Amino acid sequence: MPCSSFIRWCRDTRGDMVESALTMPILILVTVALVNLALAGFASVTANNAANLAARLGSVDQVAPGATAYAAAERALAGGVGDYSIQVMQADGFSGGRVSISVRWSVPNFFAGLMPLFGATAGPLEGEAVGVFRKEGW
Repeated sequence: MPCSSFIRWCRDTRGDMVESALTMPILILVTVALVNLALAGFASVTANNAANLAARLGSVDQVAPGATAYAAAERALAGGVGDYSIQVMQADGFSGGRVSISVRWSVPNFFAGLMPLFGATAGPLEGEAVGVFRKEGW
């Protein structure tokens, strides 16, 4: 008889609805958080790569390093996720000078409504990537 009561206990499904009601909201929050962080990570890496590429291409241009860097950053950010703004911070025209590009990124925050509960301000996730190269010349 003890074996049959154990089998009956294993087949009991009365608590499944309660278990699902408790765990499903937590799983949904974790899934949305992972998607949100993945978007922010992708935007950050895209901005960083665009800033480095733009600064490098601007450093080898002998005529207009700032314009070349800006155009290269725009091309690199064409397939990115979120909003980007490009700023040429420094574009020296002489050999040994610096070419510096700043790319600011922003992606929507899916938890913006919950942020005031934890003492933070509601707003998008944002950051900045800076690329700097020395100007080449002969």
